[in-house]
Amino acid sequence: MAEETTRAHRKTRTGEVVKTGGDKTVVVAIKRRVAHPQYGKIVNRTSKLMAHDEKNECGVGDVVRVMETRPLSKRKRWRYVETIRKAQ
Repeated sequence: MAEETTRAHRKTRTGEVVKTGGDKTVVVAIKRRVAHPQYGKIVNRTSKLMAHDEKNECGVGDVVRVMETRPLSKRKRWRYVETIRKAQ
């Protein structure tokens, strides 16, 4: 019998590229809105993720989708999947 291997569900995030510093690496800012725990005011929070971009396709300002992956370096745990909207 042939064995079938299934890959576990991986997290995906959508954000804007804020930096394309190193080779094959982009920094993606993930914005989210949360309520302040004490006052209830809606505030913006940003998380920066380093993602692997194999073909150096991304540019600053692009809106991209990234997917969780195995650790690729000290801070890279995400990889670029697709561009949703190019920067103008």
